[in-house]
Amino acid sequence: MPSDTFTHAPSRQLYTPEERARRDATVWTTVQGVLAPLQFLVFLVSLALVVRFMITGAGYDLATASIVLKTLVLLTIMVTGAIWEKVVFGQYLFAPAFFWEDVFSFAVIALHLTYVWALFAGWPHDTQMWIALAAYAAYVVNAAQFLWKLRMARLESEGRL
Repeated sequence: MPSDTFTHAPSRQLYTPEERARRDATVWTTVQGVLAPLQFLVFLVSLALVVRFMITGAGYDLATASIVLKTLVLLTIMVTGAIWEKVVFGQYLFAPAFFWEDVFSFAVIALHLTYVWALFAGWPHDTQMWIALAAYAAYVVNAAQFLWKLRMARLESEGRL
């Protein structure tokens, strides 16, 4: 028995040839490709506005509007991403290839919606912003997960995995 039997788990390719063909043929891949960088741009602007508020106390309304916009873009990308998963993998969420990304996406959504709840509940402004910052930190982790999968898919398509 080879000595590395227990140190290297068998790897499943990210996409079967059929899944790759569906991924490449669906408009939802393009939708995700447009929404992901848009969401990142909204995130960067919003982050700057939130940090500005936290440092100076100025710009609460603009920071709030940017967080609500970021939340709406997040929810849009989640719904369209679920449709993309259905087309590519045959199920709306938790396809094996993206299971942990989807799990963490729900944590990101929960934090964003907690912010919205705190906003409507009238919580103190600084508390709202701390929730938004926690949501943004989780978003960065989730975005990194998806970027890693994008890199793995590229390497796989090049035959380097």
